[in-house]
Amino acid sequence: MSDVHPAGVGRDGREAASHLVRWLGLAATPTFAVMAVLTAVFSGGSADMLCNAGHGLSMDGMVPMYLLMSAFHSAAWLRLIPGRRA
Repeated sequence: MSDVHPAGVGRDGREAASHLVRWLGLAATPTFAVMAVLTAVFSGGSADMLCNAGHGLSMDGMVPMYLLMSAFHSAAWLRLIPGRRA
């Protein structure tokens, strides 16, 4: 008897989907970090960026949002650390 999920996805399909999800989770953190850097560098030299530069960390705009998204998605990378030591 074959191992088929009720939705019609076999064991190989579930394993492939699991690997895809794992790799997508790992891709999120560096993607958002790169987006934060690119947004900060290529922001077009807007006056808002220049005015906020001397007043500490401003929590508005796209750069902090990308940094927060990168931090929130870092769990996939943190799960890899114990696996490497074993």
